[in-house]
Amino acid sequence: MTVVAPGAEAAPAGRAAHDLRLVPAAVVVWGSALGGLLLGWRVGVACAGAGVVAGAAALWRLRRDGPRHHRTDRERSRGLAAAGALVLCAALAAGPLGVRIATAQQDPLRAEAERGGEAGLRVTLAERPRPLRSAGYAGQAGGVRSVLVPVEVRAATVRGRDVPTAARALLIAPYADWARLLPGQTVTAHGSLAPARSGELIAAVAYVRGPPRDPTRAPWWQRAAESVRAALRAACAVLPDEPAGLLPGLVLGDTSALPPRVEQEFLDAGLSHLTAVSGANIAIVCGSVLLLLRAVRCGPRCAAAAAGLVLAGFLVLVGPEPSVLRAGVMGAVALGALVLGRNRSVLPALAAAVCALVLHDPAMAVSHGFALSVAATAGLVLLAPRWAGALTRRRVPAGVAEGLAVPLAAFLVTAPIVAGMAGSVSVVSVAANVLAAPVVAPVTVLGVLAAGAAVACPPVAEVLVRVAEPGVRWLIVVAREASAVPGAVLPWPSGWWGGLLAVGAVALLVLALRYRPARLLLALALVAAVVVAIPVRVVAPSWPPPGWALVACEVGQGDGLVLATGEPGRAVVVDAGPEPGPIDRCLDRLGVDRVPLVVLSHLHADHIGGLPSVFEGRAVGAIGVGPGRVPDWAWRRVVADAGAHGVPLVELGAGLRLGWPALRLDVLGPGYVPPPDGEPEGTEVNNASVVLRADTPAGSVLLTGDVELAAQADLLASGADLRAEILKVPHHGSRFLVPRFVDAVAPRIAVVSVGRGNTYGHPNGVALRMLTGAGALVARTDTGGDTAVVPGERDPAVVRRGPSARADGRRARGPPRPARPPGAVSRRGPRARRPRTAAPWPWGRSGPPARRASSGRRR
Repeated sequence: MTVVAPGAEAAPAGRAAHDLRLVPAAVVVWGSALGGLLLGWRVGVACAGAGVVAGAAALWRLRRDGPRHHRTDRERSRGLAAAGALVLCAALAAGPLGVRIATAQQDPLRAEAERGGEAGLRVTLAERPRPLRSAGYAGQAGGVRSVLVPVEVRAATVRGRDVPTAARALLIAPYADWARLLPGQTVTAHGSLAPARSGELIAAVAYVRGPPRDPTRAPWWQRAAESVRAALRAACAVLPDEPAGLLPGLVLGDTSALPPRVEQEFLDAGLSHLTAVSGANIAIVCGSVLLLLRAVRCGPRCAAAAAGLVLAGFLVLVGPEPSVLRAGVMGAVALGALVLGRNRSVLPALAAAVCALVLHDPAMAVSHGFALSVAATAGLVLLAPRWAGALTRRRVPAGVAEGLAVPLAAFLVTAPIVAGMAGSVSVVSVAANVLAAPVVAPVTVLGVLAAGAAVACPPVAEVLVRVAEPGVRWLIVVAREASAVPGAVLPWPSGWWGGLLAVGAVALLVLALRYRPARLLLALALVAAVVVAIPVRVVAPSWPPPGWALVACEVGQGDGLVLATGEPGRAVVVDAGPEPGPIDRCLDRLGVDRVPLVVLSHLHADHIGGLPSVFEGRAVGAIGVGPGRVPDWAWRRVVADAGAHGVPLVELGAGLRLGWPALRLDVLGPGYVPPPDGEPEGTEVNNASVVLRADTPAGSVLLTGDVELAAQADLLASGADLRAEILKVPHHGSRFLVPRFVDAVAPRIAVVSVGRGNTYGHPNGVALRMLTGAGALVARTDTGGDTAVVPGERDPAVVRRGPSARADGRRARGPPRPARPPGAVSRRGPRARRPRTAAPWPWGRSGPPARRASSGRRR
């Protein structure tokens, strides 16, 4: 049996009939835009130029060879058409597309954003404001406080000077004032500029304060679309909260009322694509219109025209999302083919959509949504029919075969993109999509009908919504149960390397499905992995230890500490290490997916370098900084990272108190602020570190950043109670440690965050002897790896995970000292002078003790 796309010509048995003529053109256009955005416009033009040369060479070869070298005139004409399309699209990519990317990358507003400062912007909204969910911080509940607003800048004034610009920008604005704006409105905004991330067409990110000023009226079609969306939300209000928030998302992609719990469950179950309107929604809507008109004997041209009007209205209603635009262009191509009576093969429509959209908007080339949409469509066309046919030949019923092949194909082709983007893979996605598939089309049709009826006759819309309710509830149940399966989400390396690794895994799986020897090798590898993993899991101590209060992460030469808040999956991060990666892996090991607050003690690279990876797959509530803003390059980098993820910056001044269920933070310093002008010395920046006192179930913790002699003397002179059971040793254990400061703290445990083979001589031997002489157990990340502090029977205890790979990717050169093996717990008595190893868990199997009462010390 040979499966071909609807409308495609039949092909000989055993050979799939796929029209690939436009695929080379699509690859060249997409690759040129991708290279231009990521590597510079010159690289993009060079890629497009290579496409022009290749296409011209193919044209010359085809014309020179003549008909005698081709089996049919049809085959030759197809080759000429493919080469001609390649030349044309590559020329467009080298010319207008290259000019557009170069203009955007050299826009004057981009240079102003690099320098920072206040700006007044006159902007036109390009899309609807998108809600930005916050994890909350300092005991404040999370939720939607801000919106992301993509805009086109009409005029800009920076530091009192007009800046000529026609760039795109991204505004981060207050939700209450900006959420109701519509695309096409022009407003004035005032805020702080920050540079945009590389690889994007936007020139700047602006933190906006206050409401929009001097708004114009939105176009009539946008006002009409908003009235339909609002009417559907009102009709859905007759349902309970969860179905009422989900149905508008399934129909129109409107997730403004979707509860965060349901949103996360859909994400973990691999069903989040259902709330992002895509080709499936457009196919259902347009297909329903065509079937209805065919049933009343309407001609193909009339039916195509009516479906085109519905398609245009639906696109306006749901907004210009990348997946929607891709599906819309493909739908328009298919309807045009229907009018002309031409071949309606899917691949030419997909390739045409890629060429048209990327040439129109080069930012599509780096859009994850666009890449997922194109990959899923290609997988459904190229893989699903083959796999469905293979299952049918094995006596699987046709309906079941298609129901399995479609989600499996979509999952395999999109898994590398999802893995590289999110750093995780849902292993229950295929099963969840199979269970969800039967109700998606009925719910979508009922929802669209309800949206249409909600404006004219709300009671009818409410009836339709109630009819759709069982299907919506079924989707919620599927997502909830699938996401609750142990190991439903598999952690995976993020970024380009994670994506390439996923490509390799998918290729191995496909080979295993196709070839018996590959299946045997894969089975042997899985058995070997289980045989190795089970003993390691049984023998090795679990990580993290139950009841951990503080973890000093192994981040190399730098600081990266995590404080538990007492809420599952939530923790406060203090500093992020010198580079992305180590702190991300440490948080993954701890199971932290929500960070209400990231504290950057000061702006040195070994404390802020890993900040971008804290955002990987996590909701971050706020970034706390001290009053210092130097070095300037580091401050601009922090502002840019915060702006790119829509996270607010808050200043932590002495006297501020923050609280969570099992954590209280008191800000004790700094008492010194380096001057904003010039580049201060490293000692000045170190002495401006934020100093925190944390009250945890394991005892009080003094977090000192990199304070040196002058700042330690200031803390002693301030009169603050510095006593703490746990001391984060200042400046990685450097020699700049005041003996009176150590005596004032009187720590039981001294944590030194330092990398192996440190070239600065950290930790210093004199400092270590000073700490041990004061009765402290010294716990070092260079010899113990991730180091946790947990409540003990009387005093806090230390659990070491053991050193892993170095931050630079090389293996550790030796094991930890025998007296402190990985995973061992060390405790420190009040008068003890030498560390000793205790039992595996100080509280046995019953879990950690309840949090002890406050000691009543002055904070």
